[in-house]
Amino acid sequence: MSADALDLRHHRIPAVRRAGLVPVLRTARSSLRGALIWGAVFGFFWWVGMNDFTTNYPTPADRARLVESTTSNLGMQALFGPVHHIDTARGYVAWHGIGILGLIGAFWGLLTATRLLRGEEDAGRWELLLAGQTTRARAALGALGGLGIALAVLWAVTAATAFAVGRTADPAFSAGASMFLALATVTPAALFLAVGALCGQLASTRRQAAWLAAAVFGAAYAVRIVAYTGSTLRWTRWASPLAWVDDLRPLTDPRPLMLLPILAIIAALVAATAVLAGRRDLGAGTLPARDTAPARTRLLGGPLGLAVRLARPGALGWIAGLALGGFMFGIVTKTAADAMAGSSQGVLQRLGGASGGAAYLGSTFLFVTLLVAMAAAAQVGATREEEAQGHLDLLLARPVSRLPWLAGRFAVSAAVLVAAGAAAGLFTWVGATASGAGVALPTLLAAGLNVAPAGILVLGIGTLVHGLAPRLASSVAYGVVAFSFIVELLGTGLPASRWLLDLSVLHHIARAPAADPRWDMAAVLVAVGIAAAATGAAAFTRRDLKGA
Repeated sequence: MSADALDLRHHRIPAVRRAGLVPVLRTARSSLRGALIWGAVFGFFWWVGMNDFTTNYPTPADRARLVESTTSNLGMQALFGPVHHIDTARGYVAWHGIGILGLIGAFWGLLTATRLLRGEEDAGRWELLLAGQTTRARAALGALGGLGIALAVLWAVTAATAFAVGRTADPAFSAGASMFLALATVTPAALFLAVGALCGQLASTRRQAAWLAAAVFGAAYAVRIVAYTGSTLRWTRWASPLAWVDDLRPLTDPRPLMLLPILAIIAALVAATAVLAGRRDLGAGTLPARDTAPARTRLLGGPLGLAVRLARPGALGWIAGLALGGFMFGIVTKTAADAMAGSSQGVLQRLGGASGGAAYLGSTFLFVTLLVAMAAAAQVGATREEEAQGHLDLLLARPVSRLPWLAGRFAVSAAVLVAAGAAAGLFTWVGATASGAGVALPTLLAAGLNVAPAGILVLGIGTLVHGLAPRLASSVAYGVVAFSFIVELLGTGLPASRWLLDLSVLHHIARAPAADPRWDMAAVLVAVGIAAAATGAAAFTRRDLKGA
């Protein structure tokens, strides 16, 4: 054997041995930036929460009013979980961390997993990977290992910032308490990373996988809401892993053993992902799919019809989800109103003296506004995906102009947001009527339509970024929603909070039906959104198309 052959063999061996690390390193590198960004956001959240508590509740009387307003507000507890020792800095920070950051982490987890497993497969990159010395099951496990690295980074950054912020508390957070708080906060992210990975094996496209994972998240969250709307329904929390996370109770009454069932579910999901990845064909899904279908040419006569056809599946999903959520909010309105009847402080004052079911729904419609804004961000992502996957290249090769295409997508997306808000209001009334709450239909329809301008503004901002920097469009749209939600909940505790609150999209939406909608402000938000979209459309007509 020649010296050259020996030298060549010497260089090939390490490459073969490292082949199994390729999916690990690639997935970790692709998800690491998001983990670092969200870790920093979580740290900022801890600081804002601590500052909010010390600034707004400095005396025992202030903290007693805080306890009254939160324990009587079943709407907030249904959305973000039960409160424990909220009259202390530890309880206040832990409740916001688990209830709010946990949900954000869960959504990040399912989107990241479906993007980096099913999305990479759809893009054809796994074909090159599997041509080497690995199998589909090993590649899937390697990708999950990379996601685990990103999750560990998210936990480390969150723990470090929690410890730093906790040093200002009295008593200060210990290192162990900070690490357990961070662990409880990122547990939903770990859970839905595994859910997203499994859905990527079940569905045949990234979009289907994301919708399936989102449906699982919605079901778990819906069960959690039902569990906290009344003592007689508390047993249903055992059907939702998100409610199990609430029972970890970091900082106040730690229960590490509650991690065991959650870890068992994650392990089962990971094992199922590896098994399904090894059994299915590359590019196919486990769930049955039709390989052929009758030709359907309806709505293909122009850009607007095509926009309706492309947006229809996602639009129906969002509208149905918000209708179901509205019905669930409505069905517990009577119970929540009775529980809040004796409260005269806190949240009721902030809602302008509203009482009964309107006061409860005023707080829950904040969540409806958030969901409509997220639907707008999803529409921005879908529009960008048409360009990133090369579908727009084929369309524009026909006698179709860029401006009508993008204008049609924006118009259809805006109509979807209005319809979703109206569906939420209508089905909230159906549920409230069934429970005997007695909230009028026009009032709740107005409350539903009131949330649409926030979504249209997010849609306009996303379209603007799509025209200028398309690869950032989806991230910016979701970032605006996340920033607005965090600022809306905790912005009053920040120095110079007035200008910061004004930057929140959600802050400009009246808390209907507890307060009258501000239609003049709604018109301003819609006008700004349309102007931003028009600017983005003008930029889009002048730039080159850009792939993923």
